Amino acid sequence: MNVKEKIESLRRAMKENQLSAYIIPSFDSHQSEYVAEYFKARAWISGFTGSAGTVVVTLNRAILWADGRYYIQAEKQLSGTGIELFKMGQPKVPTFTEFLKKELNPGDIVGFDGSVMPIGIYKTMTETFKSRKIKINPEKDLISPIWSDRPAMPNTKVFLHDVKFAGKSASEKLAIIREKMKEIGAEYYVLSSLDDIAWTLNIRGNDVESSPVTISYLLISMDSVKFFIDNNKLTDEVISNLKASSVDILKYNEIFNNLKELKDTSILFDPNKTNVKILTSLNESISKIEKRNITTDLKAIKNEVERSNFRNCTIKDGVAMVKFIKYLKENVGKEEISEMSATDTLIKLRSEQEYFVEPSFSTIAAYKEHAAMMHYSATPESNYILKPEGLFLVDSGGQYYDGTTDITRTIVLGELTEEERRDFTLVVKSNLALTMAKFLYGATGSNLDIIARTPLWEAGIDYKCGTGHGVGFFLNVHEGPQNFSQAPNTVVFEEGMNVTNEPGVYKEGKHGIRIENLLFVTKDNETEYGGQFMKFDVATYCPIDLDGIKIDMLTEKEKLFLNNYHKEVYKLLSPYLNTEEKEFLKKETREV
Repeated sequence: MNVKEKIESLRRAMKENQLSAYIIPSFDSHQSEYVAEYFKARAWISGFTGSAGTVVVTLNRAILWADGRYYIQAEKQLSGTGIELFKMGQPKVPTFTEFLKKELNPGDIVGFDGSVMPIGIYKTMTETFKSRKIKINPEKDLISPIWSDRPAMPNTKVFLHDVKFAGKSASEKLAIIREKMKEIGAEYYVLSSLDDIAWTLNIRGNDVESSPVTISYLLISMDSVKFFIDNNKLTDEVISNLKASSVDILKYNEIFNNLKELKDTSILFDPNKTNVKILTSLNESISKIEKRNITTDLKAIKNEVERSNFRNCTIKDGVAMVKFIKYLKENVGKEEISEMSATDTLIKLRSEQEYFVEPSFSTIAAYKEHAAMMHYSATPESNYILKPEGLFLVDSGGQYYDGTTDITRTIVLGELTEEERRDFTLVVKSNLALTMAKFLYGATGSNLDIIARTPLWEAGIDYKCGTGHGVGFFLNVHEGPQNFSQAPNTVVFEEGMNVTNEPGVYKEGKHGIRIENLLFVTKDNETEYGGQFMKFDVATYCPIDLDGIKIDMLTEKEKLFLNNYHKEVYKLLSPYLNTEEKEFLKKETREV
């Protein structure tokens, strides 16, 4: 079926079930950002392949809501499908709940599959629809019956993440979690988010591409830990290790019956990371405590072992990146290199590094105007051949046992226009401004985001996304709760947190430029006039392409910082390079 035929099949099912609207989110049953093929219902129904977005189908309209990262991509992929694009965050664009409130009539029913809808969104819908008397049916999976060739649920093996990488054992982590539960007053704690479960139990899996997690649930009480998972995924070693931490193993879907049996107790869950089916399984006598996951805050602050491992990991990743940049600059125009072949080369170079497992997300290798699409993904149809001219943006990362990396470099392949060089320099200035920031303890990412945007705003340029996000430790490449964003964020930057710094310029039909480094939050000096000051330490080691910079646009302070950064890059990476590679790196890190 094509997209129009899929939507018509869905509408027939909607009519049979007396539904006036049906919602297809991007989530799996665990509210993951990246999901297994089985859960990609929104991509299947719409043809839009971005990682985020929501499709709403009524009896006469079909609409995709997508954020600023995907405006250009969504317009292209929705062309000819009959699906409208609503650009989230733009003036006068309603949310999908606001749209349905206005579009539907009293008594109309909105349906969705509650196993893939987070409680937070469900509650917003309930409150929004109340005044219009619009009803909700969260128990309708209308996609499975019409998706005849739906992929199977993943069934990959679980493996252990050694404490020499993790820094704390599962038993130690469970003890800390229980202390936090006592403080909150929760007798039970249900964990649905896969990265939180993996972190808690020191396990990893391969159920989701680029995210080393396994599909499962976890129910923690003061005297028991129940792990709900397909038993076929567990090796004897993993079972033995879990039992040593007093973890009971049950079948994946038994979570719902276990929850139904609980009465007259209290249970903690994160409404944004827990699906509606979990909520509807809970007895009315249960006191429900809705808070951000305890584990989200715990794993955001990396312990000393993790920080040490991260440093080793990012050095290895920098070595792979330098080899990659050298290959590109020396061979573009001499041999055929495309966006896709360059991606393959980079993965191969990373795979040569110790402890490498897989990429941490699908590489964004975007030449010229393709880079204006923030999350562009090359296909055989779109695959550009690189030439010795213009800019090539590569946003990539690796999953290693000793960390997760996320780095973007925009590489100068040859002659640039004056506009390209100016925009490149503005992005460098934005990146440096945030990197060099000194701030008082208590600041949040929404307090500091403007620092990165200021050089661009002064030139009348903005980017329609956040400036940075936390990164997991051999886990999800996007990790909260800390971030840099204009959206209000009350999460205070704590020592040991990490966050990416990735401002950019995106000009449709022209070029895209992004430079991304990982930063660690650390203490600076303490004064009697301000109290505790904080700063960022750069944890990404790779040259920023000096061939793209208009040096006269940099201040003396910026030049000094850039030179010192490049000295550190050379010092840390050169011991792992051969003579030719060292010479190349010396040129790329030359003083300006």
